[in-house]
Amino acid sequence: MAEHDPYKTRFLLFSAARLTGVAIMGLGFAVAFSDLVRDGGFRQLGGLLIALGTIELVIVPLLLKRAWERR
Repeated sequence: MAEHDPYKTRFLLFSAARLTGVAIMGLGFAVAFSDLVRDGGFRQLGGLLIALGTIELVIVPLLLKRAWERR
């Protein structure tokens, strides 16, 4: 049986955080510029989702890295 590799787990968490951020940003663009939520788009909600996705895309990986360095 293979040993547990903490670096592989960290890489997967790092990648999942970035991909989730991209997915939230994509949803934000879809909400803002399509008829997904209401006719003509819902720019305020879309903008909020885009901002949250950007934060998750940029800030969460940095926070994970900082937490791993403290261990």
